[in-house]
Amino acid sequence: MSYPYRGNRNIRHEPRVSIVLPARNAAATLVPCLASILRQTLTHWECLLVDDGSTDGTLALAEEAARHDSRFRLVSTPPRGLIAALDEGVRLGAAPFIARMDADDVMHRDRLAAQVAALEADPGLCGVGCHVRMFPRKGMTPGLRQYEAWLNSLRSADDVARDAYVECPIAHPTLMMRREMAALGYRDCGWPEDYDLVLRAVGQGMRVGVVPRRLLSWRDRADSLSRSDGRYGRAQFTACKAHYLAAGFLSGADDYILWGFGETGQALRRALASHGKHPSLIVEVKPSRVGKRIHGAPVIRPEALRDAARRPLVVSVAHAGPRAESRGILTSMGFVEGLDFVCAA
Repeated sequence: MSYPYRGNRNIRHEPRVSIVLPARNAAATLVPCLASILRQTLTHWECLLVDDGSTDGTLALAEEAARHDSRFRLVSTPPRGLIAALDEGVRLGAAPFIARMDADDVMHRDRLAAQVAALEADPGLCGVGCHVRMFPRKGMTPGLRQYEAWLNSLRSADDVARDAYVECPIAHPTLMMRREMAALGYRDCGWPEDYDLVLRAVGQGMRVGVVPRRLLSWRDRADSLSRSDGRYGRAQFTACKAHYLAAGFLSGADDYILWGFGETGQALRRALASHGKHPSLIVEVKPSRVGKRIHGAPVIRPEALRDAARRPLVVSVAHAGPRAESRGILTSMGFVEGLDFVCAA
């Protein structure tokens, strides 16, 4: 392999950022990833290259990077999986900030500088993500395009907290954390480890913000874990949301009001039922459902909420437009988002 960007193997400094970069059989994409790290305008970084038992040329590429530039620190382990590799990288990092990176993605040259600046400007932030551009564009599904657009609509810690149960509000390879958030660690709960970390952080009152710039090119691959590993399926995302809703927003009540009983609302109801949480009312805009009972819960129109007893309310509406309309209706009735209701698509 011809390593295209020369580093300086004798660099010595105290790193401001520890980049945690797990890799398994990533030889096809690792070189442009590492090149993008070398191009960073913030130069005081270290990169923990955690090779998770690769059987292709990944280890050799990582070794060559470390020979060229001492800021790359190679960690070679048997194949233990992504979560173990992440925890190992976080444990070994020496900097006050931990930045995630994946071996098939590419950083904008200002990514580290912009995220460090955001964290230093607001000591109350425990972490920050950034906007993304997914690639290759050809073949992207409508769902991925919608997720990209939604991610890039979030611009602040308030947006992240508000929409934390809609989808994962931070693309994991964009995350930069203070040690306080990184100390929460990664867990294998049978659902996405990145979403689990974000919901735990938000649930503990940590503020996670966004640098509203496209600072990561995020590769979509048919063989990526998010597509091939069962932990990243739709049902697992719903299970993760339900777990943290039950432990957080719904912790003080066994019953709640569910707004929306389409496919998304039905899946969330089932997941919440496993935690002993059941809807006492279901709000629907479809006239054919109003007046019926579903799983024992009366179905009412939105305007009937004015006369209903206040219970925690979960809006489970998949699409952004109708979700915004639901928010507007509830706000006009005096409901306060985050206090009286949350959105959980």
